[in-house]
Amino acid sequence: MKILVTGGAGYIGSHTNRLMEEHGYDTVVLDDLSDGHPEAVVSGRLVKGDFGDRELVGRLMEEEHFDAVLHFAAFASVPDSVVRPSRYYRNNVASMQNLMDCCGEHGVKYFVFSSSASTFGEPKYLPMDETHPQQPINPYGMTKLIGEQMLKDYERAYGLRYCLFRYFCAAGASGDSVIGEAHNPETHLIPVMVKAARGSRPFKVFGTDYPTRDGSCVRDFIHVLDLAQAHILGLKYIMENDCSADFNLGSSTGFTVLEMIQALEKVTGLTVPFETAERREGDPASLVASNEKARRLLGWEPVHSGIEEILLDAWNWESRRRY
Repeated sequence: MKILVTGGAGYIGSHTNRLMEEHGYDTVVLDDLSDGHPEAVVSGRLVKGDFGDRELVGRLMEEEHFDAVLHFAAFASVPDSVVRPSRYYRNNVASMQNLMDCCGEHGVKYFVFSSSASTFGEPKYLPMDETHPQQPINPYGMTKLIGEQMLKDYERAYGLRYCLFRYFCAAGASGDSVIGEAHNPETHLIPVMVKAARGSRPFKVFGTDYPTRDGSCVRDFIHVLDLAQAHILGLKYIMENDCSADFNLGSSTGFTVLEMIQALEKVTGLTVPFETAERREGDPASLVASNEKARRLLGWEPVHSGIEEILLDAWNWESRRRY
């Protein structure tokens, strides 16, 4: 089976691409390398290019005869989306439509989509299941919600089957430290904490007045390897059942930012220097997933998502990183 992996040189895409090969899939990675890294593509074939380039995508699909698309190629920074929303609507919405149109033109029937917990906005209840109201409070979350709606409309009109995953906080790295989280600039909580512990500038805690147990944001951290496994199970599910489905992917356990600092200090024996700052626009107070549906329908288990394993893998990756 041949799979097109857009954004496969990025963080979650590269881990999934590697696992796909281990499960016997033939992959082609399409990535413009604006945020991805060629060194992260340790499996399959890398094609440098933009998934919004209709001619390029059409030619690839014509040549390769893909069975499915795994779509990871999105801009994903909440604060950046508030400052530069046009960048997010152009890439995450307009280019995604191009990719979906090419699927229809070239007979690709299955589409796995990286959505986000950001589509939910402020939680009405916790943990958040798939029926939770979707009211995003930042442009990034809105672009992901539009992507979800496009998939629903394309399925109805054109028969494109989809599996969409709403990630909560992806974290960790491969156990052998070959690939890991490498954004530039880095804005995600765990790698910024790790850098602070290793002597970089102090870590900033954005907001200490949220309605949480210690005033800092609560987040649900899910290991990137568990996310990768879910994509294989999700693709198999929609193909075997000729259906579409949506799933929330998280550990169903929430940690505050201040608790994460304490956990990293415990794991490493080092102090994490930090300073407090004002809340960032677009950050919900708490995000914790219900993963019951993914467990029940996919047989998915987040086996790597204990917080100590996540932090150790992130620490080891940063200590040995290759790109």
